[in-house]
Amino acid sequence: MASWLSTHAPKRFDALAVPGPVREQFIRASSSGNPPHLLITGPAGVGKTAAWRLVARQVLGPGWKATCHVLQARDLSRQAGAMKKFENFLRPEGAQSSDTLASRTSLDAFDRNMWSGDVGEAPCGEESPMEFGRAPVSRLIVIEDADHLGSRRQPYLRRMMESESHTTRFIFTARAPSRIIDALRSRMQHIRIPAIESEEIVATVGKVAFLENITLATGLAEDIAHVSGGNLRKALFTTELLARREMTGERNRLYDVVSESTLQHARRMIELALRGRVIEWRWEKQGRRNVKTLEGAMGQLDEMMGVHALDAEDVIHQIHTEIVGNRLMLPPSLRNEVLDALANCDTSLRRTIHPRIQIEHFLHQVSDAGRRHGLAMS
Repeated sequence: MASWLSTHAPKRFDALAVPGPVREQFIRASSSGNPPHLLITGPAGVGKTAAWRLVARQVLGPGWKATCHVLQARDLSRQAGAMKKFENFLRPEGAQSSDTLASRTSLDAFDRNMWSGDVGEAPCGEESPMEFGRAPVSRLIVIEDADHLGSRRQPYLRRMMESESHTTRFIFTARAPSRIIDALRSRMQHIRIPAIESEEIVATVGKVAFLENITLATGLAEDIAHVSGGNLRKALFTTELLARREMTGERNRLYDVVSESTLQHARRMIELALRGRVIEWRWEKQGRRNVKTLEGAMGQLDEMMGVHALDAEDVIHQIHTEIVGNRLMLPPSLRNEVLDALANCDTSLRRTIHPRIQIEHFLHQVSDAGRRHGLAMS
């Protein structure tokens, strides 16, 4: 069953839940006869992916999916041989070949009539004009979460953007544009999407619920907007989760879902760290094999980031909520130590592409603090 995020994704620019001036920037960039490279930035869940998909459909025409190539840069920072995978993406025929993904021209760029059937309406309302005498853009290369590329890979892209811009455009999405080197940013049009206003989230949630024939309890849409904190993706996901559990009729059920999904894991993680149980292992039976499984505070962290798909920033927010909410009943001196360590961790996350390492360092600092206050096990 397809998620609401897919089935109700915007198909036109005027359906994007972004401010009017930002929407106009996307329209002008994608409907131009010579579209620019784009850098789309903003917090999580504001529609960066939805925006570039609309740009791709407008620029490339009905067959955009065949000539739009996407690389998730965040994945490169979590595996060995990432540089080789990155080079293979841009040079499918091998590093020694002069052929690159960006240099390939697609025939459907010259004849968009080759695509028939229900190809959907152009996001601007009409297809982009084809300028006589100018080779049309026939390929898009999208780098999602480009702020995780690192310093070694970005110069590689700069050279390719310079040499292949006659047929290809690059689109980068990022949360922290400061991590993109100046040589790349200067070659792109920067469009920043701010956090979505609560009123816009309430309206979007209400519209989707109406289309799905779901009745929301009075005030529930406003509560969802408050919990999501400007993250429209999180708001729609939460609404869908409530609907599938048949919990949209009672306003107080939202707290139950939020508590069950993440807050308990954050509380348990801090409790284990305070007792010195940052890294623990246990053997469990999986099929016919005994598998060594990570437990302790790091086990809770992996469950939050893996099973619940929380970003590092979301994990920090959940930890902060637990600490300042005084649910852990910590003495003021210990709470202040933990908050100081959390602030340093939050700062470090903005300068690293390895968030798990920074959060693990924070948990060890919490363990040391717990030991000094007599909470950690010897």
